[in-house]
Amino acid sequence: MSDTKRVRVELGDRSYDILIGEGLLAEAGTLIAPMVRQPRVFVLTDDTVGGLYADTLSDSLSRAGLAMRMKSVPPGEGSKSWAVLGDVLDWLLSEGAGRDDVLIALGGGIVGDLTGVAASLMKRGMKFVQVPTTLLAQVDSSVGGKTAVNASQGKNLIGAFYQPQLVLADTAALKTLPERERLAGYAEIVKYALIDDPDFFDWLERRGKDVVALDPEALGEAVAVSCAAKARIVSQDETEAGVRALLNLGHTFGHALEAANGFQPSLLHGEAVAAGMALALRYSVRQGLMNGQDADRASRLLESAGLVTQLKRLNGGPYPADRLTEAMKQDKKVRAGRVPLILARGLGQAFIQPDADLSDVREFLNEELQQG
Repeated sequence: MSDTKRVRVELGDRSYDILIGEGLLAEAGTLIAPMVRQPRVFVLTDDTVGGLYADTLSDSLSRAGLAMRMKSVPPGEGSKSWAVLGDVLDWLLSEGAGRDDVLIALGGGIVGDLTGVAASLMKRGMKFVQVPTTLLAQVDSSVGGKTAVNASQGKNLIGAFYQPQLVLADTAALKTLPERERLAGYAEIVKYALIDDPDFFDWLERRGKDVVALDPEALGEAVAVSCAAKARIVSQDETEAGVRALLNLGHTFGHALEAANGFQPSLLHGEAVAAGMALALRYSVRQGLMNGQDADRASRLLESAGLVTQLKRLNGGPYPADRLTEAMKQDKKVRAGRVPLILARGLGQAFIQPDADLSDVREFLNEELQQG
């Protein structure tokens, strides 16, 4: 583990480490054993990831003297539901899991979110560890303690802020990811550059293709910078009362796109976020906040990796403006009927616009539908 990078999430007595590097799955038992009271752990995964990595994790745990009890759920957004959450909790209770046991999330963001909610509810809170196996989960959803399942009214509406004990981001696991999943994760990496790190944006213009191609050095650097950025913001604002809302750059548009799509696999979360960030920047141009050249630069960076930034070209459409703005009204960040948007004054200069005018957003989206 000599090349392992370590990022600390500073939250007082709930602080924890994010470890980033190749081969961490094989070391998981040694790393998790110190937090275990009984010689067992519980693992939640999905059918795809379990087939790829459950044996590696089980062997690692076994070498550390830990038995693994595993439950697998179907892959896909459908598992991030109230019904599946209830099934997971029933399984934990029937297995005799307690507050001192450790629940491990082995998988992408869907498994990580489902595991986090289950851990937060299980006897009012059991320990859990994130072992993210997708790029999006490694740089975003596994870090910071935002856990949720979906409701019929929208995405991530039922959940809690509940921090893991440890995050193990084994970058070697990304080699089995389909290209679309890699690109979806890359969108979240670009997000950190657009929020407050123009130097990182410049670096991505030079090395972004290496990151997408899973070059070990470039990938490790991008994941570490992204995790450090998120850790810094989470340490300042754990429950999204202020600056943490910046991490939603592109997500208000993106979640609306996902809702309009019916959360179908034709549009991945990261694909929606990529389009959502481009829309947020172009809307910032419309508001006279930033220049069009910077917004175009951001779109080019996303599109050079193979991501789509134009509504008419986005998979899973059509995306009528009325349907998108109606979905925005369901966003959990809405306060007193006002919809906050994360906009920008330039590359790396994102800010919170607390009360966007939805009629103007609708007009903007109608104009966007004529483009591309």
